[in-house]
Order: sequence, then C-alpha cells, then structure tokens
Amino acid sequence: MKPVIAISIGDLNGIGAEIAIKSHDEIKKWCQPLYFTNKDMLEQAADLLGLSLPKDMEVEYIDGNFTIKPGKVSKKSGQYSFRSFQKAVEFTYSGICDALVTLPINKEAWKKASIAYKGHTDYLRKRFKKDAIMMLGCEKLFVALFTEHIPLKKVPKEIKTKKLKKFLVTLYKETQPALPIAVLGLNPHAGDNGVLGDEEKIITQAIKDANKALSTKIFFGPVVPDIAFTPNFRKNLTHIVAMYHDQGLAPLKALYFDESINVSLNLPILRTSVDHGTAFDIAYRNLANNTSYLNACQYAISHLKKE
Repeated sequence: MKPVIAISIGDLNGIGAEIAIKSHDEIKKWCQPLYFTNKDMLEQAADLLGLSLPKDMEVEYIDGNFTIKPGKVSKKSGQYSFRSFQKAVEFTYSGICDALVTLPINKEAWKKASIAYKGHTDYLRKRFKKDAIMMLGCEKLFVALFTEHIPLKKVPKEIKTKKLKKFLVTLYKETQPALPIAVLGLNPHAGDNGVLGDEEKIITQAIKDANKALSTKIFFGPVVPDIAFTPNFRKNLTHIVAMYHDQGLAPLKALYFDESINVSLNLPILRTSVDHGTAFDIAYRNLANNTSYLNACQYAISHLKKE
C-alpha cells in the first residue's frame, strides 16, 4: 500500500499550484498525495496555466476561496496557505497521512494575514514544543542551520556552548551520517585564533562536548567558512553545520539550487519542503522547476521506510 503524503498547497499567488499540478502524475507512482486545498482553487490555477487538472487529484477541503493574483502579496492568499499548512500538519500528526510535504508560502503574506509565525518551521516548533532543526540540501550535501531567520547582528549572542552542543547531538541522532560533520566558524578565517573574534572558542568547546556525549568524533571544526564548500574540502562530506542562514544557504544554493530540499528534524512528524520561495516573478508563466518538489517527496517516502 502506498504511503499517504499530505501536500500543503502554499501561496496560490506563487508557483506552488503549477508544481503540484504538473508533478501529480509522477508522484502518484510513489505515493498517494492528498492536497490541502479545494477543487475550485485548483481549477482556477489550472485555467490560469492553460492546463487540464488531473481528475484523480484527491483534496482535503480548505475553505476561503479568493481570486488568484499571480505574483501579488495577498492577505487572503497568506491566510489560505496557513489554513492549508495547519490542517496538513494535524492530518500528519494524527496518522491520517504518513508525512508532510510543503509547497512555498510567502512570509509577508502571512504577516498581512496577522499570522503570528515567521514561517513553517517557526509554527512547527511552537505547535510541538520541540527544537526543530532546519536542514537543507540534497544527497550530495546537506547543511544544517544553527540559527535561521534572525538578524545577523543577533547571531553572535546565540552562540553558546550548551545550546550548540545540544544542537549538534540532536542533529547526529536525527541523521546518523557515516561521514564526519564539519562545523563552520562564525568569523572570517574562523577567527584566526582570536584575531578576528573569539566565538570560535565557544564553538570548539561545543564540538568537544558533543563528541564526548556521543562517544565518537563525528564533529570537527571550527572550519574556515570560505573554504568549506570548495570541491576538494567537501568531497568526503555529506553534512555541514552553518552558524547562520546565509553562511550556509548562499553557497548551497549556488551549488544545488534546483535539487535541494528543506527537512525539519527533531519533530514528531516527518516534514520536507521545497528549498525555494514562491517565485512571484514567474508565477503562472509555466516556467517553474519541480525538481526540488519531486526530491522532497522522494526523501519523505524513503525515510518513512526507515521508521
């Protein structure tokens, strides 16, 4: 029996609907997708795209129909995407669905709709009262983010030995990689032994403490950030820990933008997502790339088998 995968539809003013409709015939070979939207909204999206809606797209009804406005930030679209996501989470947590795959939302639209969360992961943390870890990438390389959607000036204050050690131990237990995991320094040249900053002392201690707690030398560093993503350095790596969002994601997306996915670790549900935004600039122009979505679905299905 094929696993049931919940698909939250994302912001319908973006590329999510195009990706879902065009990918349906492919992903139904691997799973039973359940789309959290309604047929009226899917028909409207299909009409805008000049596509025929697959007749076997099974939906879980989400109320709140509105007129799709391609590429526009909209309160109604933001609210709808949140309803879709929230219901998909509960269906997954209750066991009706086996895993959750999310299509992209627009954070500004959520703000316009007075939704008190910065995004998917922020909601999941608060819903389940768990320190969810955001890990992005593909089979070639995954990057886990110690800090995520916070101003850059706040990052140094977040780097504390106990907190980073806990993060590292949890990451290892959730991923169990066979190869060592590189932990990036915060400062240029990883601080140059205190010349350019001393946060690396904290990172070093956290690495030692995590390895001791795990009884294995799985983590190493702090690694100089500007060499970590070079071909020679990462040839024997599958995972890197970045101290902040752009430190890890700028090089990752330069390398594997179309292939990468977003995985939420340390949660009671399995959730994956596309690793891209709503792409308002190409919405409803039939230009969206669905590789990340297909990979997100495949990752979810393959990891269900391990549970």
